[in-house]
Amino acid sequence: MKHLFIINPAAGSKNRTEDYSEVIHKICRARNVDYEIRVSTAPGECTRIAREAAQTGEELRIYACGGDGTLNEVAAGAAGYENVAITVFSGGSGNDFVKLFDDPQAFFDLHRLMDADEAVFDMIRCNDDLAINICSVGLDARIGTDVSRYKRLPLLHGFRAYIASTVVNVVKGIAEHYVVEIDGETIDAEQTFVCVCNGRFYGGGFNPIPEADPADGKLDVLLVKKISRAQVPAIIGKYKDGRYKELSDIARYFRTDSIKITCDKPTPINLDGELRMAQAVEMKVAKEKIRFFYPKGLSWKNAQPAAVK
Repeated sequence: MKHLFIINPAAGSKNRTEDYSEVIHKICRARNVDYEIRVSTAPGECTRIAREAAQTGEELRIYACGGDGTLNEVAAGAAGYENVAITVFSGGSGNDFVKLFDDPQAFFDLHRLMDADEAVFDMIRCNDDLAINICSVGLDARIGTDVSRYKRLPLLHGFRAYIASTVVNVVKGIAEHYVVEIDGETIDAEQTFVCVCNGRFYGGGFNPIPEADPADGKLDVLLVKKISRAQVPAIIGKYKDGRYKELSDIARYFRTDSIKITCDKPTPINLDGELRMAQAVEMKVAKEKIRFFYPKGLSWKNAQPAAVK
């Protein structure tokens, strides 16, 4: 089996290519494994590298060296290839997907990553793109995709960058008119945002639907109707902590196979923190699955949000 490390130098607050390379060379040589390091040079290149490697038919483990955006690209390239398993060797600004597990810090330890268990996870098909974690439309998408503007500023890493983006985007405006088709129902109204979960965490620690399961063949969706700016501070804490049941007057929960959203104009779409623009959006459980490996002994089915730092 070959181990392929794809490094994204744009992940996180600084270029960690040298740091990654030093650790990879040291541990892989000590273990006497067949390995290769590739460094992306442009957005989307991690996807191309992963797909081309997968198409060789060789049994592969691919390590996305970066954060959630890097993992998104690698997963999109490897999805559907049964000869490939992927993981993330954490080093981004949020590292949110791995907070699904009871010890997310283990994904910073290459020794532990190379002694692995494995699961088969679902993917989200969003129009022509794939996502592994969480997609959203509306205010939430504007906030999530703008985080990169703030994460490299001093003292604004992770959750703080998300809060800064929230403040700026709330000032810009809250709700937009959408026509949402879900579970045979059409909802034609102004909405604040729509959040579609395969994983559980995003935005530096938001956990909107704690019971979301990336291996159950379903999407967990929150549809949040129009709210005022004055309501945001009271709502955001409950939303962050997965207490959506306490927001039943403004938030509707669905567990579904697919959702369609039609907007009045091209609108920001968040795919694992990556920005897309679209006026019509269809999200569904993708036919492609992904093999995901993780440090041996970790649990993701029963991991508790309170244990995540």
